This record gives sequence, structure tokens and C-alpha cells, in this order.
Amino acid sequence: MGMFQNFMLKQMLKSKMKGVPEAEQERVLALVEKNPDFFKKIGEEVEKRKKSGQNEMEATMQVMREHQSELQKLMM
Repeated sequence: MGMFQNFMLKQMLKSKMKGVPEAEQERVLALVEKNPDFFKKIGEEVEKRKKSGQNEMEATMQVMREHQSELQKLMM
């Protein structure tokens, strides 16, 4: 991932994680940096659900549940 893309991704994620402890934010950012294709896929699925009428939180939770086992493996 390019340096500029990496910077923009970090800024976007930080804006979405307001109120989350700094250490946890860094952990999530590291996961995204190591697995950008997986998280891109999740983002695309969330956007698709939003376009079909779901609100962002509902769409995100549903997609995360569908990928729960993969997320757990990444966090280990």
C-alpha cells in the first residue's frame, strides 16, 4: 500500500473510531495494513448493503457477523 493511501486510510479509520482507546485503534490499523484486501472486501459489502437501504451500523454489524471467524483468526 502506498504511503499516501496508508495515511488516508489511517485518518479515515481514526475518524470512525472516536472514543476507542489509542492502543485499540493502533491494533485495528495494524490489522488493516496487514490485510488490506480483506478489509476492502468488507467495506465493499457494507457499501452494497447501504445502497440497498440498510443503515450503516446495521450493514456493518451484519457483514462483521458473516466474517466473524476470519476476523477472529486475524486477531489471534
